[in-house]
Amino acid sequence: MGDPSTRHRLLISLVLVAVLALSGRLVWVQGLDASARAEEAIAQRTVTRSIPALRGDITDRNGTVLASSVQRYDLWVNQTQVDDYLANSKTAEVTGVEAAAQELAPVLGWSVSETEEALTGEAGFAYLRKNVEPAVRDAAIALGIPGIGADPVADRIYPAGSVAGNVLGFVGADGTALAGTELSFDDELAGADGKTTYERGAQGQIIPTGKQETTPAVDGSDVVLTLDRDLQWKAQQVIASSVEQWGATGGSAVAYNARTGEVLALAESPTYDPNSPGDADAEDLGNRAISSVFEPGSTGKLFTIAAAIEEGTVTPESQYDIPYEKYFEGERIKDSHSHPDQRLTLAGVLKNSSNVGTVQISETLTPEVRHDYLLAFGLGEKTGVELPGESAGIVHPASDWTGRTRYTTSFGQGYSVNALQMVSAVGTFANDGVRVQPSLISGVKEADGSVRPLGEPESTRVVSSETAATMQALMDNAVDDETSSAAVSGYAVAGKTGTAQVPDGTYTASFIGFAPADDPEIVIGVFLFGLDTFISGSKAAAPAFSELTTFTLQNQGIAPTGVPARQLENEW
Repeated sequence: MGDPSTRHRLLISLVLVAVLALSGRLVWVQGLDASARAEEAIAQRTVTRSIPALRGDITDRNGTVLASSVQRYDLWVNQTQVDDYLANSKTAEVTGVEAAAQELAPVLGWSVSETEEALTGEAGFAYLRKNVEPAVRDAAIALGIPGIGADPVADRIYPAGSVAGNVLGFVGADGTALAGTELSFDDELAGADGKTTYERGAQGQIIPTGKQETTPAVDGSDVVLTLDRDLQWKAQQVIASSVEQWGATGGSAVAYNARTGEVLALAESPTYDPNSPGDADAEDLGNRAISSVFEPGSTGKLFTIAAAIEEGTVTPESQYDIPYEKYFEGERIKDSHSHPDQRLTLAGVLKNSSNVGTVQISETLTPEVRHDYLLAFGLGEKTGVELPGESAGIVHPASDWTGRTRYTTSFGQGYSVNALQMVSAVGTFANDGVRVQPSLISGVKEADGSVRPLGEPESTRVVSSETAATMQALMDNAVDDETSSAAVSGYAVAGKTGTAQVPDGTYTASFIGFAPADDPEIVIGVFLFGLDTFISGSKAAAPAFSELTTFTLQNQGIAPTGVPARQLENEW
């Protein structure tokens, strides 16, 4: 090793080995592995951005838009590129970030100093302003500032504000459906996002000759509700006024077409504006008409009487001795107000809303038969209306109707319902004895503008045509069109009040009815919850029924029939 020539030969050998190694690696990279390296480089500079689909509109039955998505943009900046602004200009007095800030500030509505701060830095990507209108985006891009870009986004708006808010629901900041129709029909409304893929340079700019692919977004379909916006607005005004007047904790109002099952209005108070659901209390974001359950009270007498008439055990002329209170198998049943002994027909029992008389009528049937009729009227099961959060209510088996419950179930106590169930059930009498499943959705709008129905509502015959006609006459007789607070000028009104105490000590007052009484179509129900003291449905709910029914008949173009109200023999 001490020989210089030996050391020289060893050094040459090491150099040759290194050269051969480098040459082999070069051959591998440039030749055999060139395609893989190229693909790796392309992958590193390729960017994919989402193109959000616009959610479909939600409209009322007449095409009025209640929920819509509008195109918006998120403006962003690659701060490393802004210094190039006007760099080649021979006339510009200022260039780069300073010049860009002066031009961009008025577009963004910021001060120049704020804008300059946002444009300064080494960030390859940073948001400037989110959710700007197209005009702002166009003005910003038109300035030609290097590094300024925009991504399309969608913003959900509700043009009618709180009108139908509890039906429409709302979406989150990221567009996720969170409540109401937005959630129930998210598959139809959401559409499918697209994407765009492109190659970008070291400073984030798009490489014009690079690979670019775009899959366009497919916007969602429009969903058409059965609601009428004007009628919904009126229903919300009426129920809100009643809640305030009587100090209720909440209320619901329902307008339902008994022939088609279409819900024309489903109003709540308190309600909320889906444009800003965060401003509302959490308990107000649902829909009480389907989620809150209560004992129906005296409106439940209708089902007992209808069952007995259908079974042929009574007639409107059946006679009863009615004391203020009466014991049935040791259970004390009394009427709501003290009165001397009365001699009432069945028609009079309903008109006077006698608990004692209703129990006498119910005793002509077995508990099992009455129980089955309650189920046939749709109580104890969900209506199937297209909204999340519905409660089925509770109708216990007839075998559990022991002691006092055997009797109280005849006049609307001992089982629970929701407001829409009750309106649908009473609608059976307005529709020839056939109960039609309630629906809030007319269908999904097709590309040609036609509306594709989502199936026919389920119909169930509960009582005969004759029994339904008899019930119409009895309910007509129960409302005095001259003195009742439920009266509607020019129309004969059929209806029934209800008041029931709930376990927390408060009361629920209601009125359900229809007009014209001889040719009914639309059934209206008004419900007030959380009343501190006993306030009858005729006092608290009937006036609201009158106001809402008057508006509904005009809104739906239903003229008076000219047939006078029916008056039956109430005493014997």
